[in-house]
Amino acid sequence: MRFNRILLSSALVVVALVLQVSVLARLHLPGAVPDLLLLTVLGLALVYGHVGGALVGFGAGLLADLAPPADHAAGRYALVLCVVGYLAGLVKPENGRLKSATAPLAVVAAAAIGTTLLYAGVGALVGDTAARHVGLGSLLFTAVLYDLLLAPFVVPGIMALARRAENDPLAETGPAAQGTDISAGWLASGTGLRIGGQRSGLRVKVARARTARAGRIKGVKRL
Repeated sequence: MRFNRILLSSALVVVALVLQVSVLARLHLPGAVPDLLLLTVLGLALVYGHVGGALVGFGAGLLADLAPPADHAAGRYALVLCVVGYLAGLVKPENGRLKSATAPLAVVAAAAIGTTLLYAGVGALVGDTAARHVGLGSLLFTAVLYDLLLAPFVVPGIMALARRAENDPLAETGPAAQGTDISAGWLASGTGLRIGGQRSGLRVKVARARTARAGRIKGVKRL
């Protein structure tokens, strides 16, 4: 991974983990805890692809395994997030665009289910049966519900930051700039907002204004 990816991913993962441990975990919601760390990994994986998603997922999971008040075997959540980040990265579109929020929300729901099942499965292999006492069905339902409610406020922002740090060609002028990026497409879907179109229109207006100003200056010099 490039240095800017490592720096941004590390900062986002640390912030997500701190918020999850210090805020979300203390809400004492029924069932599962909203997994802000998982949403951060998904947002980065949808931009960096399967290799980057796997690396970010492993690092984020390992940090969660070692950070207090973790009470499970080290490496357990790292394995889960590594697999989830890899699979989520496979969904990354080649042209960097998603036309609606349906696909990323489906990824979030599938990741919430997969993370819960994988974590419980790995726990069963090492003798941790906590999921049986809480109820696996309740954990699955609440994990999907909480993550879907939180995803529209987290994942698009994570993806936009990753795109900006990457200096993605979709943000530059040219044929590829005619479409919006993934995060802009998600934010625009269902709201009627055309973020990419507004940016393109603004660039055109600025270019026209510069051309007109140059013409006026040339006319003055000729006089």
